[in-house]
Amino acid sequence: MSDSFHSFAVFYPFYLSEHRNRICRRLHFAGSLLMLVCAGLAAATRNAWWLAAAPLAGYGCAWAGHFFFEHNRLATFTHPLYSLMGDWLMFRDILRGRIAF
Repeated sequence: MSDSFHSFAVFYPFYLSEHRNRICRRLHFAGSLLMLVCAGLAAATRNAWWLAAAPLAGYGCAWAGHFFFEHNRLATFTHPLYSLMGDWLMFRDILRGRIAF
């Protein structure tokens, strides 16, 4: 993995290459969706514990995908902001049908 990406536009193709496994992508999608559900529940119930559950659900699903199916290192540890941006862009691209679910 390159330690230097001068822009997100350069990083995103690398990010996608680290998510070739369909089950890994599905777990990422599920984790992002669960994060949104947790945020919605936090707002609806005014219970901040749901906000604590959001990253656990999101990262738990994503990390399981990498550990059990993709078998690669997570970009979260070396490029946390770009990785987070990549998660949500991939989520959007899956919703739009640009990336296979």
